Amino acid sequence: MTLRPLDDRVVIKQSEAEEKTAGGIFLPDAAQEKPQIGKIIAIGPGKLLDDGKRSKMSVKKNDKVIYGKYIGNEVEIDGDKYVVLRESELLGIVEK
Repeated sequence: MTLRPLDDRVVIKQSEAEEKTAGGIFLPDAAQEKPQIGKIIAIGPGKLLDDGKRSKMSVKKNDKVIYGKYIGNEVEIDGDKYVVLRESELLGIVEK
């Protein structure tokens, strides 16, 4: 199954939560923080402007991005967790 976002929305595959601390202590599932970094797997066509044209998206597929902790809608498809949010809700692109 695939998920195709509409307008200026993006679909992000969440990174895995850290299972242990820097000191080596393993964290139970309830104590693991929700990741705020993920990889874009799909982007919408862009926001529809007043003149009927679409705005260009500033991110692309496979970009690694940072987003807010409580932003977007979480969905689970075929056992994988995704976040769907608007492009304007992204905080930045992680570059190497």
